[in-house]
Amino acid sequence: MPLQPKLLGAALVEELTLHSTLCRREAGAFQKAIQSGDDVIVACTQEKKLFTEIAGQTEQATSVIKFVNIRETGGWSRDASQAMPKLAALLAAARLPDPEPVPTVTYKSAGRLLIIGPLDEAERAAALLADTLDVVLFSQGPGAAGGAQERRFPVLGGRIEGLTGWLGAFELKWSANNPIDLDLCTRCNACLTACPEGAIGLDYQVNAALCTSQRACVKACGVAGAIDFTREPLPQAEKFDLVLDLRAAPAFAQHAPPQGYFHGSGQDPAQMLPTLLRLRELVGEFEKPKFFVYKQKLCAHSRNEVVGCNACIEVCSALAISSDKSRQQVVVNPNLCVGCGACTTVCPTGAMTYAYPRASEQGVKLKTLLSTYAKAGGKDAVVLLHSQERGQALIEELGRAARIGTAIQTGGIAPGRSAARGARVNGVPANVLPVPLWHTASTGIDLWLSAIAFGASQVAVLVTNEEAPQYLDALKSQMDVAQTLLRGLGYSGTHLQMVWGNTPQELDAGLQALAATRQQGPKVPARFAVAAEKRGTLELALEHLIEHAPQKPQAIALPAAGSPFGSITVNKDTCTLCLSCVSACPAAALQDNPQLPQLKFIEKNCVQCGLCATTCPENAIALEPRLLLTPERKEARVLNETQPYACIRCAKPFGTLKAIESMLGKLANHSMFQGAALERLKMCGDCRVIDIHSAQNEVKITDL
Repeated sequence: MPLQPKLLGAALVEELTLHSTLCRREAGAFQKAIQSGDDVIVACTQEKKLFTEIAGQTEQATSVIKFVNIRETGGWSRDASQAMPKLAALLAAARLPDPEPVPTVTYKSAGRLLIIGPLDEAERAAALLADTLDVVLFSQGPGAAGGAQERRFPVLGGRIEGLTGWLGAFELKWSANNPIDLDLCTRCNACLTACPEGAIGLDYQVNAALCTSQRACVKACGVAGAIDFTREPLPQAEKFDLVLDLRAAPAFAQHAPPQGYFHGSGQDPAQMLPTLLRLRELVGEFEKPKFFVYKQKLCAHSRNEVVGCNACIEVCSALAISSDKSRQQVVVNPNLCVGCGACTTVCPTGAMTYAYPRASEQGVKLKTLLSTYAKAGGKDAVVLLHSQERGQALIEELGRAARIGTAIQTGGIAPGRSAARGARVNGVPANVLPVPLWHTASTGIDLWLSAIAFGASQVAVLVTNEEAPQYLDALKSQMDVAQTLLRGLGYSGTHLQMVWGNTPQELDAGLQALAATRQQGPKVPARFAVAAEKRGTLELALEHLIEHAPQKPQAIALPAAGSPFGSITVNKDTCTLCLSCVSACPAAALQDNPQLPQLKFIEKNCVQCGLCATTCPENAIALEPRLLLTPERKEARVLNETQPYACIRCAKPFGTLKAIESMLGKLANHSMFQGAALERLKMCGDCRVIDIHSAQNEVKITDL
C-alpha cells in the first residue's frame, strides 16, 4: 500500500511511525507498543488472530488493542495513492471508544435437538450429531431409503399442530394419531409384510389413505401389541433446545427464523455440513445485546383501542413485534429480535430506538470520519453503510480482486492472465468511506441527514441478498423522503441511494458510479451532536441544512409513505369539535383550548401517524405530508373553532353549537327523546338533573 505517514499524522494530530511489514517481522514492535499502556490500533485485520495470541503471551501488556481494515477498504485500489484522507478517517474512527454496554438477552441450551423430516434423512443427520447432542426424531415419512432397522434414536410420530419458541425454549405440539405406538414397536417388520395394501412404511406410520381396515397388521404384531386402531388421538407437547427441519416447507416462514432453528430440506451432505457444525456449537449459555429501547409514551401505535401506526410490526422480518391494543402499545419479544433495527428506522416518533450502538455513538463516528477526511484534504465524501457480515465480506473480496491491478501499477507483478483478472475491478474508490453496521436497516433518515450536514456528499447503503424485501421497501421510502427534502432545499444531485451487489464486479460498478458523481451539500459542516431522541436529531440536521440551503421555499411537499413531517386539514363543515383527536394524538401536535371551543395544531410535533384521522368519528381529518419552513411550523394555530352552546336554563356554555345541533338532529326522531326529553339535551349536566328531579316532583303533586 502506498502509505504517507506525514499526511496521516497531520490529519490525526500526532507523529506516526510506519511499520510496513507488521504482519510477522515487526511483532516485537507490536509487543513493545502494547506494553506502553496507550491504546494501540492495528491496521490489519487479516492477522488479528496472530496479534491477539501475541498479546496474550506478552508480559505487562496493558494496552487496549483495536483492529481496523485499511487495506481492502482503500489501500488495495486503483486510486490508493489518493486514499490518504480516507485512511486517516478510518484510523481516527477506530480510536473511538467502544459502544457503551447495554442489557443482554440470555439463551440456555442443554443440546436437546429435534429433527423433523423423512426418517432416513433424519437418521443420517442424527448419526453425525448424536455424540454431542441429545437427538429426538419426528418422522415425516420413511424417505427414499426408509429408516434403519436398529432403533438408535427416539422417534415421535403423528400430526404436528405447531412449533414455537427460540434457542433453548422450543415447544412442539402434535397429535399422536398413529395407530402404531413407536415406543412399543420393535421394528420386526411383521406388520409391513402382513399389510396387503402396503399402507405401512419403514417409518412405521399407517397411511390412512391406503388402509382398508383389514387389520392384518394387528394380528401380525402379536404379543408386542404396538398397533391399536381404537386408540384416541392424544394431544402431546414436548420442549427442545434446537430444531433441524428437513421438510420442504419450513415451520417458520418469516425471513429471519428464531435462533436455534435451522432449515435444510433437499441439501446434500456437503451443503448440510455448515449447519451441522453450527448445531454442535449451540450447547451452553449464550448472550446477545438487547438491540432496542421502547418508550411507550412516544408510541403512535394505538390510542383508545384505535390503531394508528403499524410501521414497526409490518417491517419486522422476525415477527418479534406484536400489537397489544389493551395496553395501547406494541410488544417486542427480545428472544426473537435479530437486531436488524428496521423498526427504529421506520418509527416516526422515536419510540423505538436502536441501542447497540446508540444513535449518539453512530453520530460521533460519522462526524469523526467526515471531519478527519476533510481535514486531510478529502473531497466529495461518500458514506457507504454496509453489514458486518455479507457486506464486509464483499468489500474485502473487492479489495483482494483489485490488489492485482494495484500491483501492476506499482510494478509488483508483470501483466499476465492473473493480472487480467484483477484488472477487471478498481477497488473501493478513495472518496468512499465504508461504515460497518450490525444490519443495513438499522439507520434511517435522522443519521443520513446528519451525515449530509456533517459534510458527506452522498450516503449509500450496500444491499446484498441478505436483506428482507420489507427492509428494502422501508429504506427506499425513507430515502425518498430525505431526498425530497434535500432537493426541495435546492441541494442538487442524488444524495441517498442503495448500491446493489452480490459479486465484486457488481459492487465495483456501483461504487465507481457513486464516486464519479458530484452532489451539492451545505458549504459549512455542522457541529451538532446526534441526540438520543430521533426527532431531536432530525430537527438539528434540518436546521443546519435549511440555514445553508440554496433555496428556502415556504413548504416542501413530501411522499405520503414514510413521511415523519406534515400537517393535517380539517373539514370545518363536518368537524363537531368533539376533540377526540386531541386525546388520540401521541405527539401533542393537536391541542384544545380550555377557554374556548377550539382545535389547535403545532405542525412541528406532528409525526403523520394517522391516529387523529382514524379516531375522528366524522372523518373530517386528512393528512398532508410536508415540511413547513416558515416560523408558523413551531407555533400553535387554530384549525377549527365554533361558538359555544349555552344551556337554555342557566345560560352556562357546556358544548359547541355544532356538536349540540348535530346531536339534536340525529336524535330528533328517536322515541326516547321527544318533548321534554329532547329539550333536556339543550341543558348542561347540572340543569338536566334539576329538570328531571322537578318533573318527578310535579308528577307526585299531581297524584296527590
